[in-house]
Amino acid sequence: MPLPSPLARLPVPQSLAPLLFAALLGGCATPAPTGSPSSPPLSAEAIRALAPDGTLRASINLGNPVLASRDAATGALKGVSVDLAQELGRQLGVPVELKAVDAAGKSVEVVRAGAADVGFFAIDPVRGEGVSFTAAYVVIEGAYLVRADSPLAANAQVDRPGTTVVVGKGSAYDLFLTREIKQATLVRAPTSPQVVDEFISRKLDVAAGVRQQLEADAQRVPGVRLLPGRFMVIEQAMGVPASRPPLARATLHAFVERMKASGFVAAALKRHGIEGAAVADPAPQR
Repeated sequence: MPLPSPLARLPVPQSLAPLLFAALLGGCATPAPTGSPSSPPLSAEAIRALAPDGTLRASINLGNPVLASRDAATGALKGVSVDLAQELGRQLGVPVELKAVDAAGKSVEVVRAGAADVGFFAIDPVRGEGVSFTAAYVVIEGAYLVRADSPLAANAQVDRPGTTVVVGKGSAYDLFLTREIKQATLVRAPTSPQVVDEFISRKLDVAAGVRQQLEADAQRVPGVRLLPGRFMVIEQAMGVPASRPPLARATLHAFVERMKASGFVAAALKRHGIEGAAVADPAPQR
């Protein structure tokens, strides 16, 4: 007969549930990365709230290279968000299933629909519909890229009549610029990694996106430059479907705060060679 689920009503203290779950899973649970912080015991209710099917399904957005990408040699997913998903699974005592998508908007849809248990998003009021966010774990910069001979020299000069700005559809930059741009014209590329190619092929004036992506594109595309500074700062957080019980968001929020305080997020940024992003400040006590 199959072993009973450790999340069932067993005559053991709830504090032992994660340990029993990991033991029953054997080698299926995600191993602890080197330097993983210790974590407090989680109740069976908290585990069910975040991983009701016994597996943590995490949506990973490959459209933001600050957070995640594929290893060029192996094709495996890697990055800060991947590390956090795996560590969360380890602390819950459940295996992790990574669901890769190529755009932020798709990641929102996956979590909002309940096809993933957690995701990684830029905090934005539009995305707040259907998703419950934690506090931020990382802050990153949004930047503009133009041609080398462009008359534009500062971020404040972009929002003018006749200027065309291309941005990844549904990205945090799209949501922000849709609210803030008053005179320039926004053009939307299918995904953030396609922004600069659209900018070149359609002879547009400005490409907008995460600084690291634009810096990488500037290395491969001749005759372009980044405008100095930033036009926005993006707070990256984790989120759960809003339909989940409040305990799901509370447990995930506490996890994010532990990962910041323990140095886990800072170590992940360093390990993956991410520059221009910083660990978010601790969330205020409520």
